[in-house]
Amino acid sequence: MHRLLSADLPRSRALTGLLLLTLFGLAFAPFLTSGARPLNTAATICVYIVLVASYDLLLGYTGIVSFAHTMFYGLGAYGIGLGLASVDEPTWGAALTGLACALLLALALAFVVGLFALRVRAIFYAMITLAVAASFSVLASQLSDFTGGEDGKTFSVPELLSPGYSLMEGDVFGRAIDGKLVTYYIVFGGCLLLFLFLLRVVNSPFGRVLQAIRENEFRAEALGYRTVLYRILANCLAALVAALAGALMALWLRYVGPKTTLGFELMTDILLIVVIGGMGTMYGAVIGAALFILAQNYLKELMAHASSAVEGVPVLAAALHPDRWMLWLGVLFVLSVYFFPIGIVGKLRLRSFLSKRRS
Repeated sequence: MHRLLSADLPRSRALTGLLLLTLFGLAFAPFLTSGARPLNTAATICVYIVLVASYDLLLGYTGIVSFAHTMFYGLGAYGIGLGLASVDEPTWGAALTGLACALLLALALAFVVGLFALRVRAIFYAMITLAVAASFSVLASQLSDFTGGEDGKTFSVPELLSPGYSLMEGDVFGRAIDGKLVTYYIVFGGCLLLFLFLLRVVNSPFGRVLQAIRENEFRAEALGYRTVLYRILANCLAALVAALAGALMALWLRYVGPKTTLGFELMTDILLIVVIGGMGTMYGAVIGAALFILAQNYLKELMAHASSAVEGVPVLAAALHPDRWMLWLGVLFVLSVYFFPIGIVGKLRLRSFLSKRRS
């Protein structure tokens, strides 16, 4: 386990418990729940963990503020989606060809944007990436003959992943072993490997240099490190992982569109999750994504039950009305920032460190 986690152990019993609960919950989600909604929530959590972790490589470990991360996520999704939509019979070859094209384009764009923009100050770089991402989103919406425009594209997947495909007769623990289950475990396994890869990167000598650049770029430059090169490499690496996360999400949804992969709302969700979980921790992506996606999917339902329970108190029932779930999600975010200014993971690790010092 020590080597698997790249020697970056949670260093907190509470955090270890939360991580194990999340891991086992996601690993056995198809057998612990029933219906499409819980499984879709679990798959979304898996993808968001990788997407947020790849962004944390930029923001938390390198100190780069970028608003173009959803562009790379969308490239991966469109790559595999258009690859499968362009053929009459969906094959693995078409999917891999589309993914390869998307990865090459993401790498090229990340390199060009990094090469020209990372030499400027942080705020100007953020504005440049915002402009590039907005342009790409508009382009995807306008090229309706190719991308499907605002409506996006629905595509078929290889037979093994289709819901009607049965891998074996009979159920296992009350669950049919069908194409949907196979797709889920491809998403889960792919996201797990990508997260462990990112964990290894940030705990490697390369990752240590990135953290040195974040703390003091001039000092890192004085020590002989070519900081621009390291920042460009981090930008390219984060872009490739984000593109792979987008491909996995498209494979799960069997749909790709600008609102689901390129919208600015997605970028704000990523920023919120990074802040909630804790910047520069990687594990913060796991805790933050799980809490945020669960709240996004079930807070409205919980509020409906709460509003019904207190319907005798009109003011309270009105305040808890399900239509106000976005307001309460914002309140929860403000509270999390107030009580966990260094993120949930940072707070748990700090508390564990202080308790060990006292003992």
